[in-house]
Amino acid sequence: MKTRVTLKDIARETGVHVSTVSRALDPNTRTSLTNEVVERIKAAAEKLGYRPNKLAYGLRTNRTMTVGVMIPDITNMLFPPIVRGIESVLEPLGYASMIVNTDNQEEREGRLIEVLRERGVDGIIHAAVLRSDPKIAEVAAQGLPVITLNRRIEDSNIAYVINDEYAGIRMMLEFLFGQGHRRIAHLAGPLNLSTGQLRLDAFRRASDELGLSVPSSLITASARFDEDEGRRCAEVLLDSVEPFTAILCANDRLALGAIDKLRQRGLECPNDVAVTGFNDMPFLDLIKPRLTTIRIQQFEAGQMVAKLLLDLIGPLPEDVSQETILPVELVVRDSVAPPKAAFA
Repeated sequence: MKTRVTLKDIARETGVHVSTVSRALDPNTRTSLTNEVVERIKAAAEKLGYRPNKLAYGLRTNRTMTVGVMIPDITNMLFPPIVRGIESVLEPLGYASMIVNTDNQEEREGRLIEVLRERGVDGIIHAAVLRSDPKIAEVAAQGLPVITLNRRIEDSNIAYVINDEYAGIRMMLEFLFGQGHRRIAHLAGPLNLSTGQLRLDAFRRASDELGLSVPSSLITASARFDEDEGRRCAEVLLDSVEPFTAILCANDRLALGAIDKLRQRGLECPNDVAVTGFNDMPFLDLIKPRLTTIRIQQFEAGQMVAKLLLDLIGPLPEDVSQETILPVELVVRDSVAPPKAAFA
């Protein structure tokens, strides 16, 4: 029976001390060695078929080299590029991602947090938090490094990486205004999520700044960020007594649902009603009408949040900024046209 190759075997092969082998094979410590030594040791490890013993490493360092990544909806195409960004930072340093899906359910989220803790993750990237989320706040208070992405927890010291929600909503409103729209409805996101609340607040503030008077009947909040809720909320708007020429949606999936409902009611986007989104999730340019939206950083956001979490983990933990706001940009496609003269 073949025995497991150890650091001692590599040390004998290369003629260096075991501690040197250990440093060379650890991305966090190899910088203290010359490139020639590191490459020689890595070549010997490959030749001998060495595989690191993560269990032994964890016992020695009290680290498992795993990070929990919590996402709200695994079917949402927004998250693959974000996860790829996270892994592009973690994997080269020897970390593995443990991805869990909360389905936006508070009870399920609580269970999955415990699952990640039981697996001994070194930290958690949480992209599914609620505005009030005492469970993850408790975990962070107990010392586990936690950082949230795309959402934040109110009244909490947990660091977060979010998008510039106000700038995105303001840019979109200005674009619709420039196209001649004055009766603009807002299909808001769930108000128990910071993303939904911040974008709604931004819509109200930017509307006031542009001198637009938006009646409350032209603002409706969704229960989830998905197409079904986009259809339901669009129907609420269509059944209201207030006319409108455009719907500014809090995300792309809501916008796609709204466009579908307009079509069901015999209305065309953009000629009858303009519709806009937020996020610029993949493949939008393949769906007609191609959606005008706000592009957020996705791969780059994943990289940013992973780097910040690693700063919190260590080996020498560092303080990180509590708030990181990422820039956004307007992407103009085909779902907006000037309003018909009768409704302008």
